Amino acid sequence: MNASPSQQDRVLDGALTCVARVGLGKTTLDDVAREAGCARATVYRCFPGKQALFAAVLERELDALGSRAIDAAAETDSLADAVVAVIMTGADTFDSHAALRFVVDHEQEILAPQLSFERGSAVLRGAAVLIAPAFTRFVGSDRAERLGEWVARLTLSYLLNPSELVHLDDPACVRALVVDYVLPGVTQPVRSFDSVTAAAATASEGDSA
Repeated sequence: MNASPSQQDRVLDGALTCVARVGLGKTTLDDVAREAGCARATVYRCFPGKQALFAAVLERELDALGSRAIDAAAETDSLADAVVAVIMTGADTFDSHAALRFVVDHEQEILAPQLSFERGSAVLRGAAVLIAPAFTRFVGSDRAERLGEWVARLTLSYLLNPSELVHLDDPACVRALVVDYVLPGVTQPVRSFDSVTAAAATASEGDSA
C-alpha cells in the first residue's frame, strides 16, 4: 500500500527537523518516525531507506527554492533585477534553512562530495533548469539556462566561501556584482572558439609584420 502525499510530507518535515537538530549522519529512520508522529513502518512505506528519504527531501527543498526564486523574479522589470532577486532568494534560503545550515556548519565531510566533480556538476545543472524560467522573459531559453547555471555557481561559491567584498544580503552590492560581471557575459554576442582563435592569429600576424 502506498503512502498518501500528506504522510510523505509529514515524514519529510520530520526528517528536516531531525537534520536541523543532529545532522544527516546521526539522523535515523526511528528518529524521523518519532518526529513525524508515525510508525517506522510508515516511513518505510513512504521511502524504502534513508538514502531515498533524503533524496526526496533534497528534491522537495530544491523545487521550493526554485519556485520562490521564480516568484521573486516575476516581480521585477529587468534582467538585472531578476538576477538580483534570484541570488538574494538563494542567499536568504541558505541563511534561514536550519537543516541546511547544520550540514554546512558541521558536516562538510558529507556536503563536499555532493558538490564536487560529476555530482557537483549535476547539482548545478539541475539548479540551472530550475531557475532558468526566472529569466526567459528577457533572454532566450538557451541563454536563460546558461545564465541559471552561472548564477547558481556564483551564488554557491560566495555562500560557501564568503568574501569581504561581496555581501549577498546587500541588494546594492548584489546588483553591482550582477551589472558589472554577470550581465556582460549574457548580453554580449557569443563568439565561437574558432572566431576567437582566428582573431588572435590575425593580431599576432599584425604584430610580427
